Amino acid sequence: MDRDEAQVRPPLRPSIGIGIGVTGHRAAHPAYCANEGKITRTVGEIFDDIDRCTGELKSELGEFRPAPTQLTTLMVDGADQAAAELALERGWKLASPLPFGRSLNIAINALPNGSSDAQALLEGDYPNDRKAIDRARQIEELTARATIFDLADQDERISQLYLAKQGEPHNLAKAQAFAGEGAVRAALAGRIVISQSDILIAVWDGVSTANPGGTGHTVVTALDMGVPVIWIDPAQPARWRFLQTPESAANLGQEIAQEGHWSALAKIIEAIYLPDAQLHDPSRARRGLAALYDSHWRDRSAPLTHAYRKIEAIFGGDAHRFRSVTQTYERPDQIGQGSAAGLLEAARNLQGSDHSHIERIEQQALQNFAWADGLSARLSDHYRGGMVINFLLSSIAIVGGVAYLPLVGPEFKWPFALFEFLVLMAIVIITWRGITYRWHGRWFETRRVAEYFRHSPFLLLLGIARAPGRSAKGAETSWPEWMVRHAVRDIGLPNTTITGEYLRGYLDLLLQFHVNPQRDYHQAKARRLKAVHHNLDRFSELLFKLAIVSVASYLLLEAGVYWGPIAPEFAANLSKTFTVLGVMFPTFGGAIAGIRFFGDFERFAAISEVTSQQLDAISQRVEILLQAPDNAITYGHVAELALATEDVVVSEIENWQAVFRAKQITVPV
Repeated sequence: MDRDEAQVRPPLRPSIGIGIGVTGHRAAHPAYCANEGKITRTVGEIFDDIDRCTGELKSELGEFRPAPTQLTTLMVDGADQAAAELALERGWKLASPLPFGRSLNIAINALPNGSSDAQALLEGDYPNDRKAIDRARQIEELTARATIFDLADQDERISQLYLAKQGEPHNLAKAQAFAGEGAVRAALAGRIVISQSDILIAVWDGVSTANPGGTGHTVVTALDMGVPVIWIDPAQPARWRFLQTPESAANLGQEIAQEGHWSALAKIIEAIYLPDAQLHDPSRARRGLAALYDSHWRDRSAPLTHAYRKIEAIFGGDAHRFRSVTQTYERPDQIGQGSAAGLLEAARNLQGSDHSHIERIEQQALQNFAWADGLSARLSDHYRGGMVINFLLSSIAIVGGVAYLPLVGPEFKWPFALFEFLVLMAIVIITWRGITYRWHGRWFETRRVAEYFRHSPFLLLLGIARAPGRSAKGAETSWPEWMVRHAVRDIGLPNTTITGEYLRGYLDLLLQFHVNPQRDYHQAKARRLKAVHHNLDRFSELLFKLAIVSVASYLLLEAGVYWGPIAPEFAANLSKTFTVLGVMFPTFGGAIAGIRFFGDFERFAAISEVTSQQLDAISQRVEILLQAPDNAITYGHVAELALATEDVVVSEIENWQAVFRAKQITVPV
């Protein structure tokens, strides 16, 4: 390692914290009004226990920094605002995705009387109604102390519906029109709350889940996304309990013993706070997070590990088959000015973008991507290149062991036996190193980290995070998902307002820097791997045919001796050569077939082909949406496209893992 490489350090580790979401009834709800004090006290007790649990776990984080707990809520009056006040008292971070722009959100939630008061609030003034003023000020005070991510892309249309409804409060059609649009926006913001939360606290009477954006609907959505819910019945707030699956929301009447609730909360927080792997591992295996942060950086791939890449280059149908396959890895601290420069510049140019948020994306997502990507590529070369070399060496050992036959007498066989022994020992050493240094496992783990971080900027710019229950996991460990989730939470929501212009710019960014490049990459990969599979198949068939020719030639030689034209001495001299050829051709043919089976080139080509087709379909959808006017490009539609892209990414990871999971490095026998 040269001095420059020795100075390359891992990127900033994420701060470790926990995200709590809160949804609940408004202050005017009868059950909430009847027990407001008890509900607030119960929520405060839960918050206190979360603080106690996280405080006890901080000492186990090692080099990871603890982060303050984050509360995410819609900031509606009632349970949301009470929880926000409690969170701020405890020094927690406060974040709020608003269903509407800030002015419209205040106007709606201040509950003014009549259209004139509503118009005043929309214009930033205070109404005549004292209670509406108090409600508006309460929202303003809380939002001033929080990170606000407000969805203002449909404000113009919804403001008109709102004022029409306020102007004719008894017009059912106008009330329903506004209520329907408002529910859609509340549901969108509610999903953001869920995606930012490890645990959702719901103050809910358990009556209905049908109203989109309502508390019951948010509870069911959270459970469907794998987020556990602490259900507080406003009629009996002290008897809260956990809901873990969507089915549990259908059985709320079941009596549950209370004694184990606090210990269950402690276990859930511990599982969120600490990974299912060692934080430190000084051994060569580097288990757990040591696979990522205790690894040494290399700027380039090692030539001795290029065997797999050489196979792809030689048999992939490229005109330059014997080109150099050396890879240069992009250093983490250079990615912002390198491959990600265009993406970051486009993100900064989005209307009203949060530049500090984009800086955090660069430092904590993109730099971690570059680090994990470089480590994973090198480990891939070691693991896959090692197995290819093992296949080839096994054939060389066999052929080398019998090569003495046409060359020397039996008394000089020992150099050939020694050669075979050394080649076999090389196989053993490669296999031992692969197992001891966990090439296979570390490659899997670091590649998952890299792929999650590759896509994360495109979710973060929309305030989206993958919910815990929706992450792909490895068969043996889930620390990559743990690490990425904490990093994404540490980056947090952007403090910005979403407009139609922002969404249009985002779609261009998504298309140019992610969907199309990944589609083109997988299209090229599918073509290359199909060619590799086909050409390896043809080459192994050729070797098999040559084996048949060599054996047939020997038989013809013996036939010639039997019938007289060929002298026995001549046949005896050539018979050993044909013996070696009869061993060599099928042995190397078997090695090539083994490499083809190990590489699974055809199956990986199919995976990449499906991935490219899915990404192409998303690309076409984005292109169609970009042709629409700004007011027709909604946050919900754009978020759906971003999540669809992420689903393709996660599906590709799962398929890739399924193929290579059982293919540990081993002796090729």
